[in-house]
Amino acid sequence: MSTAIDAAEIRRRTHELLAAYPPATTGRTDFLTARFDAGLAWVHYPAGLGGLDAPRSLQAVVDAELAAAQAPDNDPRRIGIGLGMAAPTILGYGTDEQKRRFLRPLWVGEEVWCQLFSEPGAGSDLAALGTRAVRDGEDWVVDGQKVWTSSAHVARWAILIARTDPDVPKHRGISYFICDMTDPGVEVRPLRQITGEAEFNEVFLTGVRIPDSRRLGAVGDGWKVAQTTLMNERVSIGGARIPREGGMIGTIARTWRERPELRTHDLHQRLTALWVEAEVARLTGERLRQQLVAGQPGPEGSGMKLAFARLNQEISGLEVELLGQEGLLYDDWTMRRPELVDFTGRDAGYRYLRSKGNSIEGGTSEVLLNIVAERVLGLPAEPRNDKDVPWKELAR
Repeated sequence: MSTAIDAAEIRRRTHELLAAYPPATTGRTDFLTARFDAGLAWVHYPAGLGGLDAPRSLQAVVDAELAAAQAPDNDPRRIGIGLGMAAPTILGYGTDEQKRRFLRPLWVGEEVWCQLFSEPGAGSDLAALGTRAVRDGEDWVVDGQKVWTSSAHVARWAILIARTDPDVPKHRGISYFICDMTDPGVEVRPLRQITGEAEFNEVFLTGVRIPDSRRLGAVGDGWKVAQTTLMNERVSIGGARIPREGGMIGTIARTWRERPELRTHDLHQRLTALWVEAEVARLTGERLRQQLVAGQPGPEGSGMKLAFARLNQEISGLEVELLGQEGLLYDDWTMRRPELVDFTGRDAGYRYLRSKGNSIEGGTSEVLLNIVAERVLGLPAEPRNDKDVPWKELAR
């Protein structure tokens, strides 16, 4: 990590970017590309890959200067899977060629990513996945089905794990690939949710050919690579930076202040308790991000994801109750395929229904409780009778 890069130097480079590419007169994509090339996309990444080999904490200096100048951002909610999951995995396990090819269009937002991990028979027990990848010369031929795939309908690329060796125990026979979602044999079908939308998808892979040059990590090391993805996913879901009273607690707090006729003593007590919990979670997330400066995300991100899911569900439930009959209304059941989830842009009914998925997506709360118990608290692991059994012999 360079010792020459400090806050003053970061600020100087940011001002140079703004002078050379004034946000008011520079196209959005051109500005973001210039920002990436200047090393101001994610400053802790290597030079030449959107960073400056600088401390991660200095990213806040860049963000503050650019926000003050009203510079465009890269719409992180739309490309969150690429930013929070694909990018750190490519950085950790990709070849130099893969890093150069994928990181810039990913960060700029020119290419959207999705995640092909979960399957109908392998969700909580992800390592039991059955999608097969068979070597054929310089390619891998992939057949299988994935499910609960956010953004698959708009994604150009996907991070994919598939079984390459059924003769070894389930965790050891998996490899990790980058899949082109426009290739022949990739079929995306919408999954309509309780909200009326089809934000998720199921993806069918039939004879999809993936060049070996788009494999991340060694053959059979896919589970190890996937852990980097999953740990970053949970941090990005549960530990996103938000201001005080941001997110869903801010929405219900605003309603409380603006609608005094809805207030009762009991609702006041419950809202106050949830407000405190939301603030504790926000500050814990800040501490977690500071810990990331020293290394990779650990299992603590699972605890943040747990808190995020529970709080969202409890806050949205209280909001519906606060609004009474009005809370039972629902604005629009139209079937549509959104590019992102907007918790605060819809009504209370939407927030209540959509938050039910928070305890499933990004790892179920039950699985995350096991991770926290075993890897944070050091409790004994649950007994497993499949640890040394080849995948092909497992009951399915």
